[in-house]
Amino acid sequence: MGQPVITPATYEDLEKVPPHMVAEIINGALITHPRPAPKYAHAETSLAQMMSPFQKGRGGPGGWWILVESELHLGDHVLVPDLAGWRRENMPKLPETAFFETPPDWICEVISPSTARYDRLEKRDIYATFKVLYLWFIEPDNRTLEAFELQNGKWTLIATRANDDEIAIDPFAEVPFALSALWPD
Repeated sequence: MGQPVITPATYEDLEKVPPHMVAEIINGALITHPRPAPKYAHAETSLAQMMSPFQKGRGGPGGWWILVESELHLGDHVLVPDLAGWRRENMPKLPETAFFETPPDWICEVISPSTARYDRLEKRDIYATFKVLYLWFIEPDNRTLEAFELQNGKWTLIATRANDDEIAIDPFAEVPFALSALWPD
């Protein structure tokens, strides 16, 4: 007996997912997981606030669009990173659509038990394929940050920080902040 034919997920499949879930299409498969629990949402929101000098230019260089849970259409993939940043020189204005086709320059994934496998494996590879230059992983459970830079098509670890270490890491090295700002206690 032959193998069953598996039809790749479509955007219509994604639209049927209840709004309390995050839905992505990764390598043709519809992947769903719950919205972030409070400690992960806190890390995501706090990091977005720390990025204000890069987006707004108040106390920093400006020149970036930094957005939370943006829908990325990268080839056949539909991804929703926790944070994404585009240099304004690469994307001068925001698109009119509810999604982005321009790959970000920077992505941050807040790792939770329900997202760790996809964030660290499949999504990481897709981000490299589409030439995202920087990728950060924040793990609230371990109070860590790992930062990677894409070099010659491969991810190179450029920094690891923990607990209340100071963060001054590319592409946001100009305005340091304490990693402890991301933890709820």
